[in-house]
Amino acid sequence: MKRFFALVLLAGATPAAADVVSASPNGFAVRQAVPLVVKPEVAFAAFTAIPAWWDPAHTYTKKADNLTLNVMPGGCFCERFPDGGGGIEHLRVVYVEPGKRIIFTGALGPLLSMAVNGVLDVQVKSTGGGSVVTLDYRASGFYNGGADKLAPAVDGMLAGQMKRYRVYATARPKT
Repeated sequence: MKRFFALVLLAGATPAAADVVSASPNGFAVRQAVPLVVKPEVAFAAFTAIPAWWDPAHTYTKKADNLTLNVMPGGCFCERFPDGGGGIEHLRVVYVEPGKRIIFTGALGPLLSMAVNGVLDVQVKSTGGGSVVTLDYRASGFYNGGADKLAPAVDGMLAGQMKRYRVYATARPKT
């Protein structure tokens, strides 16, 4: 877990086209917007294929193949532990509008062991040249030292994930 947290902190040190929308000692909001040259339905399908693009460095098992996403209300963005059958629920799906929007609740990464909860809102919209995927993550609760100190690291981690997603999504068939 300490190594995972260190990786999140390192991700915050890398330059990213990202935005900390707001931050306070009790919470933060970050946003990523990714323009794509693919149709919205392709962008949505690519997003839901999380094991194909999620950075394995930001998993507990260091293998993105251990990730799953069940795209339905109550579905889980989960990671299975290959040894012993354990695992972790990263986020819970609470809203799905196929092809357009998914809302998750939960605490990403090391936030899980803190008294923090979050909402991850992913929206796919059509543009003249394809689509844009906007990811908003808002988290609040208790973090010893202030949640505002975590915002840049979480933002950097999500920026890295969205860069990987963009590469994956734009490699998909355009039809």
